[in-house]
Amino acid sequence: MQITLTGHHANAGERLKLHVEKKFAKLERHFDHISNVHVILTHHNQSFQAEATLHASGKELFANAEAHDAFVAVDALSEKLDRQVVKYKEKLSNHRVQYSQ
Repeated sequence: MQITLTGHHANAGERLKLHVEKKFAKLERHFDHISNVHVILTHHNQSFQAEATLHASGKELFANAEAHDAFVAVDALSEKLDRQVVKYKEKLSNHRVQYSQ
């Protein structure tokens, strides 16, 4: 899985990049067919907004989160995408079971 981190009016330092890679590596445990993730971190007034587009086989998932700290925003973002990936994987497996019966 390829992870791209972009910062708008925010410094995407090495520590933050490592944190993003660590959090998004957990997504691969649930679904192997993730090709790439593009994470955008934006700084507005006193808060950080993190948004990500995840490209999986046949599906594009999107999530965003906002917090006062960039690391907290990335944590919330990864949790939201994790739930979406699990739900998508369940849909795929249920769809395959229905056709096999």
